[in-house]
Amino acid sequence: MSPKLSSLSSLVIDEFGEGGSLSQHVHQYRSRQVQTDMAVAVSEAMIKKTNLILEAGTGVGKTFAYLIPALLSGKQVVVSTGSKNLQEQLFLKDLPALLSMLDITPRIALLKGRSNYLCQLRLDKQMQYASQYREQALDDLLKINQWATLSKDGDIGNLTSVSEHSSVIPGVVSTKESCTGKKCDFYDVCFTRKARLKAMEAKLVVVNHHLFFADRLLKDTGFAELLPDPDVVVFDEAHLVPDICISYFGSQIGSREIDKLLSLFISIHKKNIRDSIQIEHLANRAIMALNHWHNAMFDSAQTDWRQVLATKSLIVSSWELHQSLAELGQLVTHHLGRDDDLDNAFEQLVSLNDRLKIYFECQDPQAAYSVEYGPRFITLRASPINVAKQCEQLFTPKTSWIFTSATLQVNRQLSHFAKELGLQNATQVILDSPFDYPNQAMFCVPRHLGKVGQTQFSAKQLVDVCVQAINAAQGRTFILFTSHSMLEQVASLLRSQVNYPLLVQGQASKQSLLNKFRQLGNAVLLGTGSFWEGVDVRGKLLSCVIIDKLPFVSPDDALYRARATNIERQGGDPFAAISLPQAVIALKQGVGRLIRDEKDRGVLILCDNRIVNRAYGQAFINSLPPMHRTRDLDSALHFLKQIP
Repeated sequence: MSPKLSSLSSLVIDEFGEGGSLSQHVHQYRSRQVQTDMAVAVSEAMIKKTNLILEAGTGVGKTFAYLIPALLSGKQVVVSTGSKNLQEQLFLKDLPALLSMLDITPRIALLKGRSNYLCQLRLDKQMQYASQYREQALDDLLKINQWATLSKDGDIGNLTSVSEHSSVIPGVVSTKESCTGKKCDFYDVCFTRKARLKAMEAKLVVVNHHLFFADRLLKDTGFAELLPDPDVVVFDEAHLVPDICISYFGSQIGSREIDKLLSLFISIHKKNIRDSIQIEHLANRAIMALNHWHNAMFDSAQTDWRQVLATKSLIVSSWELHQSLAELGQLVTHHLGRDDDLDNAFEQLVSLNDRLKIYFECQDPQAAYSVEYGPRFITLRASPINVAKQCEQLFTPKTSWIFTSATLQVNRQLSHFAKELGLQNATQVILDSPFDYPNQAMFCVPRHLGKVGQTQFSAKQLVDVCVQAINAAQGRTFILFTSHSMLEQVASLLRSQVNYPLLVQGQASKQSLLNKFRQLGNAVLLGTGSFWEGVDVRGKLLSCVIIDKLPFVSPDDALYRARATNIERQGGDPFAAISLPQAVIALKQGVGRLIRDEKDRGVLILCDNRIVNRAYGQAFINSLPPMHRTRDLDSALHFLKQIP
């Protein structure tokens, strides 16, 4: 960083210092040098129009450290978050507080994806068919119609009179497919358009990552681009960005998407074009082909599409599905111009079948073709094995791009993240947490653990450790797993061995389980992936986090295999280039659940001794907070018992 700071940095330093706005308005405020350092790094990147990758450990206070420079810079800034929850917290809590403290009134805007806004045209159409609804659905529809006349922004999140799970809501929210743009009778009062206009005029716009990339890469429009071309983009929770880029630079098709579209053709025939029974006939034939393909895929359970290609019956049923969709499309061409809904459905059908054909042909050597199986649906994905080149074009030099998270570095370096996103000239800064980890937290890898992979033995061993830790912590424990199968085994064994409430992922929504965990005060929560990050339980409610094993990606994962093959082709080591960095960042996310503020105390127990007896284990240890380390489980249990 240049020794001569910009005027913005000087202004920001004053705000964070003694006598600044924060000290005047925040109760018991104490200036933290690490927070000021981050604010200065952000300010310099904004002024100099450079890119910045910055890891800010838990407790740095990164939200204020980037928002204050953003608000004082006078530049147009887009702040992108990893979740809608954080997005709303920024807009409804953090920003109003800061604007009041700083005594400034720039225009700010919260922008969500289309499906969060009511579409007046779709509501109007649903009202025309209101007599066909059952009692509960009709009641919901009438309440939504009444709310629509009173709402200023049409944000469905503010609709409290109807359940968020109502069957009516998907039929009245805005979609790209149903948007007719300037031809719409409701164009002037359109909620989605007004939200976008507000964003275009704002100095600071808060979005989430999925919306940002949908706009930038898919051009999810209907009027104009969602977001302005801002001076600065700040990605909070930036560790999520590489995977999101892979998703958006790739493509996906779901069997539910196909089924829904075919059902739409049947509905259009029955309501709008009753003189062509052939539309319904061919749509039903396509549904039969979809079901046949769907069942055959589930029977095979193959997750790598290139392996599916080796099974003749699966390829035959795949192309039969494609052909049945093509035949329906050919028939519909004779009816185009008769009905707007049919015309729109035809465009969707052509686009979908073209994407399906590209997927079935599987000709891009730089992509991984995978199959994901849900409870009753299949998703086909084509994912690029390297997004760095696309990202170089996306992150243009006319904008300053700032990436921050508590988990970006691997082995005290940010080069892995920079390389993934093609950020060649970004300033790289690591700011450690101000928490006193050696005294606040203990990290235990118990001795005498069996080898990872001996499933039955590992489950019993893991349960033994869990029971001792749960009793020592008096509940108040998270147990984080790398697989659902291990979670289910441990949950089954624990039920008869502990007397504390067990909350298991899948019993209820993530938020419901977390609320119950907080309310009970002595609960044990068992979770996989989604509970490793974005979970904030402070104070005495959470004293122990147990992790079953190091979170390495499965070697059978189709994207991993494709990327690994590509790296090997270039003479590289896939483990060092992909597996290890991803596992380090994932472990850091799990560990980050434990200590959330300067008064927290707790124990982290990792039941995987590879971290101490394999050479690569040092990369994990170097990347984790400096907790007091021990191999003695009794020492960890004693520490737990001392936490009130």
